[in-house]
Amino acid sequence: MLRPNDEARLVKAQERSRELEALLADENVLSDSSKYGKLAKEFSSLSGILEQYKTYQKTVFQIKELQEMIKSKGDVEFRELAQSELADLNLKLEQLTQELADHFDPSKNEPDRDIIIEIRAGTGGLEASLFAADLYRMYSKYADLKGWTLELMSYVDTEAGGVKEVVFSLSGKECSKRLRWESGAHRVQRVPSTEASGRIHTSAVTVAILFEPEEIDLEINPKDLKIDVYRSSGPGGQSVNTTDSAVRITHLPTNTVVVCQDERSQLKNRAKAMRILRARILDHMQQEAFQKESALRKSQVGSGDRSEKIRTYNFPDRRVTDHRIGYTSHQLESILNGDMDDLTNALMAAEKEAKEKAEVK
Repeated sequence: MLRPNDEARLVKAQERSRELEALLADENVLSDSSKYGKLAKEFSSLSGILEQYKTYQKTVFQIKELQEMIKSKGDVEFRELAQSELADLNLKLEQLTQELADHFDPSKNEPDRDIIIEIRAGTGGLEASLFAADLYRMYSKYADLKGWTLELMSYVDTEAGGVKEVVFSLSGKECSKRLRWESGAHRVQRVPSTEASGRIHTSAVTVAILFEPEEIDLEINPKDLKIDVYRSSGPGGQSVNTTDSAVRITHLPTNTVVVCQDERSQLKNRAKAMRILRARILDHMQQEAFQKESALRKSQVGSGDRSEKIRTYNFPDRRVTDHRIGYTSHQLESILNGDMDDLTNALMAAEKEAKEKAEVK
């Protein structure tokens, strides 16, 4: 049988579905294509689980009805047939219960979303930029192992071989589910190659995970954009292109700025810049919403704050520690080579546990 919390959620979903059905028939909503699209998407997302819930309720009723008939009928042959049918119904109910419970389990039910990952060198100078390159390699290796598609969108390197900033997108099964909690400050402790005395340095790199918005998730007024084009440049400021292919887009209401110059085509740079811009604006809106919903933030593994120190990579001890969930692994080399499943599994399990505790309260 369903847990009381899951049953209550499904009852609320039924109420919301009826409310949406009425709204979608409203003339004011029909005349607003954007609003209609969002409501229709929500209504559609509820339909599947509510159909399963109806089947679950029907199965529960059939089981109770059959149990009553078995009690009232004394015929041996009928009882044997009824008991066989009851066993089948109980198996069906068990399967339906599990499927409905999985719907509320983020580790099993979260829809796959394309994401954009931004990695920036923080405190630590040269060592921070080198570790930013290590993290980019780690996520790239993980993407290869999982069969995800990686698209490089922006790459600003340093003369020493490090990375000042890199932005790339990932798409594929479970990529958003497994990497959504990577946002925050990643700290590295190791002896730099330039350190003659062998002293351990601590540096930091920030990672941001942005969800690529769908068309109905976000609308941007072209009048709110300031678009500049110029010649792209490489390390040290030298020109790497003779045409005005680099693009800088500023979203005036939020003062969000995106620069893309990796492509030789202005159109390609502009398209990539718009994708990054849309993702950053949606993330900004979500961060503001999280601030208003403290209960939701408490039910998460971490706050999602970019300044939050989430993980330490300690090279002398070959140790990786995620401070939010108390997870520690001594497989530093394997993780940096993309073997991240144990880590991401632990984060998903912690998220599920945190949400269940919040629901009980």
